Amino acid sequence: MLALGTLAAAIAQGTAAGSPEAAPPPSDILSLIWHASLIVKLVLVTLLIFSAVSWGIIAYKKVQFQKAARQTSSFLDVFRRSSRFSEVQAVCGSLAASPLVGLFQAGYTELNAQLRGAGESKPGVPASRPTLRSLEAVDRALLRASTTEVAKLEHRVPFLATTASITPYIGLFGTVLGIMRAFQDIAGAGATSLGVVAPGIAEALVTTAAGLFAAIPAVYFYNDLTSHVKASANDMEDFSMEFLTIAERNFT
Repeated sequence: MLALGTLAAAIAQGTAAGSPEAAPPPSDILSLIWHASLIVKLVLVTLLIFSAVSWGIIAYKKVQFQKAARQTSSFLDVFRRSSRFSEVQAVCGSLAASPLVGLFQAGYTELNAQLRGAGESKPGVPASRPTLRSLEAVDRALLRASTTEVAKLEHRVPFLATTASITPYIGLFGTVLGIMRAFQDIAGAGATSLGVVAPGIAEALVTTAAGLFAAIPAVYFYNDLTSHVKASANDMEDFSMEFLTIAERNFT
């Protein structure tokens, strides 16, 4: 206890001797930012931009996935109740947010192209039952459409991964600058009192905190949105198999 009291008294004396008439250093975050150097302010603005864009993407993708989930449920209900593909095609325009609609339209277009070609007959020859020439071609059309729909779902999501990986380093850059400024203040004042050292260290910690503030939500929602994309990709794979099964059963 005696040692701690002696250390506290020494720090108090050093502070009083180093800056007897200096104003107290800023203690709240807004004051720290206001009194920060220009480069540190630029670092904070950069982190703010990354954070704002990330939250905008998060809100947009959440709305997109919720709408897609609702319309996918409605589309599957219509698809499984209908007896003809043309009936399903009629509702596709109102359910365009569902990725399954893109798959169905790609498969339906390829199916119609093959059936029209197969249905052509020579004059005087009875028309035969239209059959598919290549089920693999329908499968390839569905696969191409699935790739396109997954790309739509993933659009802008990688920016969250970029934010999560780069903003801590940007914050660290601001931290290094703040510590450098603290050492410069110490050298200029010729003293090592808390009043000289604390503002630069606090400024450095503000940029570190800002970097983490931008990175942590980006990591969480990147993983969350990626899981939604994977779930949608699985739904598209299941739908493709169901579509091919119906096509094979009725047109081969």
